[in-house]
Amino acid sequence: MARAPCLAALWTVAAFGTASPAPAAEPWGIPHEKSLVLKGRVVDALCHLKGRCAPDCGAGKRQLGVVQADGTFRLIAKGNVDFAAAIPDLIGFCGKQVEADGLLIETPAITLFFVQGVRAAGDTTPLVPAERFKAEWEARNGKAEEWWRADPQANRIIAEDGPLGIKGLLPKPKP
Repeated sequence: MARAPCLAALWTVAAFGTASPAPAAEPWGIPHEKSLVLKGRVVDALCHLKGRCAPDCGAGKRQLGVVQADGTFRLIAKGNVDFAAAIPDLIGFCGKQVEADGLLIETPAITLFFVQGVRAAGDTTPLVPAERFKAEWEARNGKAEEWWRADPQANRIIAEDGPLGIKGLLPKPKP
């Protein structure tokens, strides 16, 4: 085969074969992680799995997931802020199609998706970083270097129930 037609064919494949966005998620070094652009409809996880539904996907108070076109359900575990959920970034997409760039963690025990960026399906603008949780938290509580240590609700619960969630149960002292 002549060189020019081969190169033309390769350029055609390269141009049309990349119509799907390539994952750009930053690896976190978690075992079994894989960068993935997840496409599907945002759903209330409890509604999807158990039929216990609330209006507007629970208005930000329930765990969310994405149902892909083939029916596969992916639980959204967190966003791009340390120890924080992606619910603030996804709740506006309840019942709508999205593209979410992030990390899929698949182990024999569990499969989770960590969102790093999101946008409406078909949108060509850059993905919006999944960091809304921190902005909303700071608007309620002020700035903190480590929001999870300064969170008034978490501190109240720890004071009431202890650091392990059971009143009176304490972690073993470190040697």
